Amino acid sequence: MANHLTPTELAREAGLKRREVLSKCIELGVPVFKGRIDKSLFMASIAGRGPGHSRGGSGDLIVGGTAAASAA
Repeated sequence: MANHLTPTELAREAGLKRREVLSKCIELGVPVFKGRIDKSLFMASIAGRGPGHSRGGSGDLIVGGTAAASAA
């Protein structure tokens, strides 16, 4: 079974639309190399993403495992 899939193939396997796959790659920083996406990396990135994953409870941005005050 192939591990590097086109956005269309990955969308079929993940139950998403092609555009959603590409948007999530950009949002989560999953690389698209020569038109293919690493399925394992994509699925792990999606699974690791939950409520408050990229921001701390107080709205602080998580940087390198520590909370940094957001400049807003």
